[in-house]
Amino acid sequence: AQHPGTPLSDQEYQQFFRHLRVAHRASTACLLRKLYGCQDPLVQRLDEYENHGVIPEGPVCSSLPGAPFFLDFCTFSLYRCTKKKYFIKV
Repeated sequence: AQHPGTPLSDQEYQQFFRHLRVAHRASTACLLRKLYGCQDPLVQRLDEYENHGVIPEGPVCSSLPGAPFFLDFCTFSLYRCTKKKYFIKV
């Protein structure tokens, strides 16, 4: 059992992105995020699923070189979409 708001495990990420493995599917999910933003119900459901039911609030820290800090989970997710690094965790 995972705690609400924590990122998925590696195995859970594999399941989460199973349908997004094809590049155009991942691009479509990212396009939805870019077009409709994080307030879109579908985008929110994906974000909640990815974080065990709770979208993290506040700043998000990362161990990524050159990108150690994001204002919120939405900004972090947009970064992953832009860089095509779908499995980056916080």
